[in-house]
Amino acid sequence: MNDTANLGAHHGAGDAVSDALDGSPTPRPLPDWRVLVVGGASGMGKTTVSRALALHYGVPVVEVDDIVEALLAVTRPEHLPEVHIWRTHPEAAYEAPDSVVRRQIAIARALAPAVEAVVANHVDTETPVIIEGDYVLPGLALAKGTEGTGGPEGTGGLVRAVVVHEDDEDQVAANYYAREPEAGPQDHRARVSVRYGRWLAAQARAAGVPVVAPRPWHDLPHRADRALTGPTPLRERPGDTISDAFRI
Repeated sequence: MNDTANLGAHHGAGDAVSDALDGSPTPRPLPDWRVLVVGGASGMGKTTVSRALALHYGVPVVEVDDIVEALLAVTRPEHLPEVHIWRTHPEAAYEAPDSVVRRQIAIARALAPAVEAVVANHVDTETPVIIEGDYVLPGLALAKGTEGTGGPEGTGGLVRAVVVHEDDEDQVAANYYAREPEAGPQDHRARVSVRYGRWLAAQARAAGVPVVAPRPWHDLPHRADRALTGPTPLRERPGDTISDAFRI
């Protein structure tokens, strides 16, 4: 059975998520990481995880989509053809799923230097941030030569990562429909997303980065946090429940 009822409030969860915070006026200490990378294909639940963790840790979120828009504004298609592909060839999004996945991988690789520059800046300036997006390569935590990997084994690392992956095409299609009902069924997009997500998940596992399934939705932020930092869960105020705080 699809979890569309829970997903319906996914993008309006900001107020609810704030209920999970401690409510203490005491400034939070810096987390022991500087960059938290939340990756995964479209429609998997990355935004929910990123917003919840950002509010919990009191840090901002950088969306890779914003990096894409910035690059589109200051480059020409001949400079970064992979990044411009959806604008120069919008019909490419409707190619066979494996072809679209290859294009998505090419975009992620083309964006890697820009994402790495943002990561390096936040590590160098010691300003914590969460970076979230479809086009983040899971091995970024290792590529920057930080101390440790994306999971509990690398808790000393300044850059950590987690990938959110849903392997059920019907569920991803239902997620899209709940989020964008005006677009109608998006079965092709869901099929592409799952296949691209499988590639990202495989890359993550090869790099020692944890992969988290989005369902059950009610404890997704907790599970992502545990995968990144070990067994200590996000704190809640007395009387709060995670299902109330992170209903999506």
